[in-house]
Amino acid sequence: MTATAIRLLLVDDDPLVRAGLALMMGGAGDIEIVGEAGDGDEVVALVDRTRPDVVLMDIRMPSVDGLTATRRLRERENAPQVVVLTTFHTDDLVLRALRAGAAGFVLKDTPPAEIVQAVRRVAAGEPVLSPAVTRRLMRHAAGTTGADTRRARARERLAELNDRESEVAVAVGRGLANAQIAAELFMSVATVKTHVSRILAKLGLNNRVQVALLAYDAGFLEESGDGGH
Repeated sequence: MTATAIRLLLVDDDPLVRAGLALMMGGAGDIEIVGEAGDGDEVVALVDRTRPDVVLMDIRMPSVDGLTATRRLRERENAPQVVVLTTFHTDDLVLRALRAGAAGFVLKDTPPAEIVQAVRRVAAGEPVLSPAVTRRLMRHAAGTTGADTRRARARERLAELNDRESEVAVAVGRGLANAQIAAELFMSVATVKTHVSRILAKLGLNNRVQVALLAYDAGFLEESGDGGH
């Protein structure tokens, strides 16, 4: 185990699933499992005790489901990143998980190596959703009821950003990585990271996917001329 190992908490109501995940993650030298929970109501206390970097969270659990547990967790300061792990794959479910603050969404039948990589990516601050999946989810969100109200609210929130931050938010919404944003907006990668951090802080958001959803809700991606390239 490396000195900078990613601290991982496993949350699933099925002991066999947890055992399988533990075995899977145990083969990665840079990941350390610091605890396990069988229900969402155990998560906050366990996080306080074990201080994980990432929580791998099931959705369907008997007492408190993974979406509620994720929301409670992400409302706290210095909360770990959350990757939702489930057998269910619907646009609505993924969207709810992301709005709750999850940084990624992984199906349980995903190849083991990809689940391990998802944990690594989230620990590094990268959302575990391809731009294509993100765009599909945002199109789904746009088709739901209350779109006009949601657009007005999103624009009101984004008005808190200055012009440069707004440009970065739109670029994030288009699924661009920091290096791509830096090249497009003629700034350093470090400056992009600073802008992203300020955007998250100003808007009270947890991750880049939520920035993307908000930018889409506001209609800014349509105005940027990006058609989901």
